[in-house]
Amino acid sequence: MAACATTCFPANPRWNARVTAHNAELMAQQRSRRRGVRTPEVFFTKTFDNSRLVKVPDPVRVREMRLFSAAITVLFSLVMVYGLQHFSAIEIGYRVESEKQAVDQLREEHRQLKLSEAQLTQPGRIDTMARQLGLAAPQPGQVVHPSARLDPSAPVEARVTIPQTAK
Repeated sequence: MAACATTCFPANPRWNARVTAHNAELMAQQRSRRRGVRTPEVFFTKTFDNSRLVKVPDPVRVREMRLFSAAITVLFSLVMVYGLQHFSAIEIGYRVESEKQAVDQLREEHRQLKLSEAQLTQPGRIDTMARQLGLAAPQPGQVVHPSARLDPSAPVEARVTIPQTAK
């Protein structure tokens, strides 16, 4: 598009300054011609008819692709199994920690209940409350211990048992 003019000078030391000035002048002219003007680009579409082409089967390539696919499948499976184990281990760790916290909470609750039981079963407290309610100490022979063995020579209270009649 833009014409370029070049001048050839013989190699002579006294001409060096003049050649350099001339080259600088030519470069400035080229820059001024190119400012603001872009070179247009033209694209042409080309259509190809590949309908008559036939792909030749390549058994070596097919075998390589099958081996590659099998290797990738095995690798993917191993990565997935590792990921599953890793994430399940993390989940179990969180579950163990929450169970530890629950056990600690239950131990503290058990300790509080033991303290309450010890306070409530204190004999002096029970005696004071019984006297406030108007209760008195039991008379001798009034208390029957269920774990005590019966003495065969001791008097026994009479009981009446009604025999069941067959119908």
